[in-house]
Amino acid sequence: MGDTTGFMKHGREVPRRRPVPVRVKDWREVYEPFPDDRLRTQAGRCMDCGIPFCNNGCPLGNLIPDWNDLVYRDHWRDAIERLHATNNFPEFTGRLCPAPCEASCVLGINQDPVTIKQVEVEIIERAFSEGWVKPVRPSRRTGKRVAVVGSGPAGLAAAQQLTRAGHAVVVFERADRIGGLLRYGIPEFKMEKRFLDRRLAQMRAEGTELRTSVDVGRDITAGDLRDQFDAVVLAGGATAWRDLPIPGRELDGIHQAMEYLPIANRVQQGDVPEPSITAAGKRVVIIGGGDTGADCLGTAHRQGARSVHQLEIMPRPPDHRADATPWPTWPLMMRSSAAHEEGGERLFSVNTERFAGDEHGRVRALVGHEVELVEGRFAKVDGTDFEIECELVLLAMGFVGPEKGALLEHLGVAYDARGNVARDGDWATNVPGVFVAGDMGRGQSLIVWAIAEGRACAAAVDRYLEGDTALPAPVRPTDAPIR
Repeated sequence: MGDTTGFMKHGREVPRRRPVPVRVKDWREVYEPFPDDRLRTQAGRCMDCGIPFCNNGCPLGNLIPDWNDLVYRDHWRDAIERLHATNNFPEFTGRLCPAPCEASCVLGINQDPVTIKQVEVEIIERAFSEGWVKPVRPSRRTGKRVAVVGSGPAGLAAAQQLTRAGHAVVVFERADRIGGLLRYGIPEFKMEKRFLDRRLAQMRAEGTELRTSVDVGRDITAGDLRDQFDAVVLAGGATAWRDLPIPGRELDGIHQAMEYLPIANRVQQGDVPEPSITAAGKRVVIIGGGDTGADCLGTAHRQGARSVHQLEIMPRPPDHRADATPWPTWPLMMRSSAAHEEGGERLFSVNTERFAGDEHGRVRALVGHEVELVEGRFAKVDGTDFEIECELVLLAMGFVGPEKGALLEHLGVAYDARGNVARDGDWATNVPGVFVAGDMGRGQSLIVWAIAEGRACAAAVDRYLEGDTALPAPVRPTDAPIR
């Protein structure tokens, strides 16, 4: 390592967030620039630890100590080569991944871990600004055609790898723009879409064909897909949202998070002048304490919500790593995003019993109570009933698996016990030539897992088509529990 005692001399430092009163008035990313000299200091905190558990903590197998050392030594071009060797889209993971690598950093046993995520994003931003990110075109064409259904991180990673292997790849997306949840699920203040667009420009220049507004299974049948392509990769994600079937659910003003967030993104894209679902001037309740709930929270702040409550049925996590999740596992602990810093009230160990409406059929209040865990089940705590007045309720309770639409039905793919598309150890479904990667086969998970699965699935498809492959396969379908 460049500075073997750096972790002893320097503490952890991350970029400052722009002041709350300033940033809630716009939709730009919340972080201020991080100077190169301070970044090099942070990279220098990477220890000569012998066994870099961060490599294993990252599903992509990112060579983290290598590029930390290269940044410390000011070898930025070598750093991006090392980073791109394992990660197609570090600009996405550097902004959106919760950083399981940092949770498994050896320094994190008794100190604050290395600022891995920030070093990653600064490397790729330096590379783009210097013009080092160029199309990587294949040296030979195989004559084989591959269809990738879904343009989220798993589909894009699989498509880029297969294009570079020499196959003719077409990505099908039912929305009007490429990107999946990266485009319409992630708010602009978490990742500005210009970062997505510049990567898509590289993919197009490499030869990947990106087709939008195509609902595969309807606009093109499953049979036509199999006739026209030598292999198919299903990467449509786990987009079937979890609902809340309780009294009052039918009232106006109650929406799924993924009905609310895409509209806000479309306003930022310039498609519509105002959102059809807005928090402006309203008392808002968000049900769900995860990342999607935080995205709704930050969006509601920027739309001018009167108040926001975020509800979570689980107990409040501890402030520090729980004993049940020791290093180097992903820690159970309290996490707060930039959106939580901006306001709102978080309530834990609460359950929604029903929604109350007004005479016009609009939601006016949420009625709930506190709960406690008794022998693994949630039990009502007597005498804790409460009511929260609200005009907008957003359901952000996660996803239950892939949509069982015409495509999957007509393909005849099998499902696993959890309702995801079943795959074997080679990412293959029960239908010959049809593979699955990402949340559609794994269930709701992290962006870093989606990219890793896309890369590994691409290697399996290449091997299926060519008999062998030189593409890397960072994970297997059986690797690691879902986080």
